[in-house]
Amino acid sequence: MPHDHGIFIGSSSVHSGLDTDITPLGERALRGVLDHVIAVGDEAESTYLEVKSTLDTNGKAAAAKIAKFLLGAANRRPHEAARHFRGYAVLVIGAQKDGASGVPRGTEAHELEDRLRPYLGPQFPAFEFGRIGVDAEHEVLFVIAQPPQEGQTIFACHKSFQGDDRRDNLEDGAIYVRGTSNTRPARSGEVEALVERARGGRKPPIALEVEVLGPISRVARAEEVLESLRDYEEEQFGKEPELAKDAFAATSIRLASSVFGGTAHLTAEDRERALATWRKGRTQHIARGREHFLGVALTGVGVRVVSRDRFVAKPHLIVTFHGCELLDYRDPDDADYTTAVEPIFRASHPLGASIDFAALRAHSHNYPVAWHNRGDDAEVVLTPESFRPNVPWTSDQDDYVIVTRDPQTTSVDITWVLTEDGNDEVTSGALKLPTDELIDAADLFSSVFLRED
Repeated sequence: MPHDHGIFIGSSSVHSGLDTDITPLGERALRGVLDHVIAVGDEAESTYLEVKSTLDTNGKAAAAKIAKFLLGAANRRPHEAARHFRGYAVLVIGAQKDGASGVPRGTEAHELEDRLRPYLGPQFPAFEFGRIGVDAEHEVLFVIAQPPQEGQTIFACHKSFQGDDRRDNLEDGAIYVRGTSNTRPARSGEVEALVERARGGRKPPIALEVEVLGPISRVARAEEVLESLRDYEEEQFGKEPELAKDAFAATSIRLASSVFGGTAHLTAEDRERALATWRKGRTQHIARGREHFLGVALTGVGVRVVSRDRFVAKPHLIVTFHGCELLDYRDPDDADYTTAVEPIFRASHPLGASIDFAALRAHSHNYPVAWHNRGDDAEVVLTPESFRPNVPWTSDQDDYVIVTRDPQTTSVDITWVLTEDGNDEVTSGALKLPTDELIDAADLFSSVFLRED
């Protein structure tokens, strides 16, 4: 990014080399904004950029100042806002001319959002935070307002605040706008312009591109292989453990010892009782074993989404894989033979009941990916904070695996439905994907559980 101090001609460039054609998201872009603030100080302030040299982010006054900036940024006219930063606006906290002292580290975005929400109201559009470290104890914070949209309502302040400086005051019900270098109450003409914005045409239609990352797997004979292994389990259990001969022994003698070890001391009645209990749990054992087997053996799947030329606020995207099944993805290193094939007698864990730590998937309450099976189909629900224009949003590929219910199918129909917060319209689409090569479950099982280390 250039740092010469010449004057640039054009509607989207300013002095000091700040390129306002960029989207101010990500560390590289924010560093360019910070360099500009350090170079020119308060002169950097504009309709799309505000600077606070210092701010106690834990104080009430800070929440009011930040809320005032966000309210003013949200009440801009879209065609004017789009001239710089592609409609975004940025508040820089902890920088001034010739330096950036920062603010103390530790400001949590969700805590700050909670303090801002009473001023902004429940329908206020999403905003983002960024940070750049200054030293071990300080950082520069960035509050980033989203581009205003035609058809958006007027955003009024929802709570009053009286500060030491009257310029920081907020009034419940007041409408604030961005001036040339500050946020102030709207004048009559500006209110009328915002009314026109709210009446203004509908939002442009959403053009969404949905791509599936990872294979749609096909596995033949999964239940048959697990049944066969159960038969083998029962056959070996009927023998004296020390005499058990294993067709897989050459490659997995450690598995045999862990499964059959410790049963020699059982009485005949104990063994008969354990076998009866094991047989009764057949259906549950195979279902659980299949989930574990396929979860550790198959490749995870994700979804990539791109919204063309359109910001989508708080999207709710349901992607349906018809004729498919979703299973939790598990790391291959977590493969456990005795989970895939339930032993007749499970030795007691020295610390009590054993825990399948791989099954304890800890996701925060706002994790943007959920998945479940609905009838004969598999559904993935994506709820990120937003889809930015022309910026790919990608889910992780360690959440779930997808397998076809019919191993012989060579393609899968996929449909998706999108709704947007504050928009009554529904957008939908469809695609067809080829499935991965058919895998025989016996080969897959051997490659995962019976491999040589």
